[in-house]
Amino acid sequence: MRAYQILPGENIDGLRCVNFPERELALGEVRVRVHAVSLNYRDLMVASGNYLVNVDDPIIPCSDGAGEVLAVGHGVTRLQVGDRVAASFFPYWQDGRTSPSKIRHALGGDIDGMLAEEVVLHEDALVKIPPQLSYVEASTMPCAGVTAWNAIFESSNGIKPGDTVLLLGTGGVSVLGLQLARAAGLRTIITSSSDEKLARARELGVHHTINYRTIPEWQEEVLRVTHGAGADVVLEVGGQGTVNRSVASCAMGGSVAIIGGVSGFGGEVNPATLLAGAKRMVGIFVGSRRMLEQVMSFAATSEIKPVVDRVFGFEQAQEAYRYMESGSHFGKVVISVTG
Repeated sequence: MRAYQILPGENIDGLRCVNFPERELALGEVRVRVHAVSLNYRDLMVASGNYLVNVDDPIIPCSDGAGEVLAVGHGVTRLQVGDRVAASFFPYWQDGRTSPSKIRHALGGDIDGMLAEEVVLHEDALVKIPPQLSYVEASTMPCAGVTAWNAIFESSNGIKPGDTVLLLGTGGVSVLGLQLARAAGLRTIITSSSDEKLARARELGVHHTINYRTIPEWQEEVLRVTHGAGADVVLEVGGQGTVNRSVASCAMGGSVAIIGGVSGFGGEVNPATLLAGAKRMVGIFVGSRRMLEQVMSFAATSEIKPVVDRVFGFEQAQEAYRYMESGSHFGKVVISVTG
């Protein structure tokens, strides 16, 4: 069985394909033939050694993958051979509020992930894929899809149809968030420095686009197009370079979901800007297996097809990483494991 390994801090050049022997299944474990793996910005952070956790030994990277059940161990009751499945980002967070024990391990972060021909996981870490989604489409959901779902529907302050969601950039979380929000009857605003990407967002039905290079004070444009109200939910992926503008863009009683730090973490937010508008800042650390089940079901019933920018072959893993690193993508970058 072939798999990629990387030692965090070795960067993309350290990503190498190795052979692993097949091991026996323990109680409750499932063997999965991986068909597709999608990349996240977090995978670049792991490669560079800048992720929230670090390890001393090489790991199999990537949290997001989908495949087919090849074998089940003793005691497995939720799955059977032939089932189409995707892995949950946090293997021990099945449902409910998070806790240190539930997020003690994350695939492709501090334990082996999905960039392999086969993986072995406990049945509790796996979710069945609806028939409406392909392996490639399903592979985009465990991190980006769940993060967007959590930010918009789980951690927001009672979002409802007609409310406004502001999405920063056109990466995986933001584009999936756009698709989910539109299907739920929410108004959407998206930002980018690329007019071409903004045009693609309009094809997906976004209500308003903002080029933040053309309009550096983009928070003022958000207020203008919402008639001074602001966005009820802001998906903040930028970090210290954008967080204050995100707070200024947020409606009274709204939520700023802190998802990532593309421009780095840090920076100061004046508490008065939150107090005066009764605004909330909430950290979004992906989500539970139950949230993965919910977003998969919603995507299937709403006929959402996750936007996949490019699909690379298994032998092109480094190339896929470099394309992700370039920032050229719109939506998701996927590695097809089975060809």
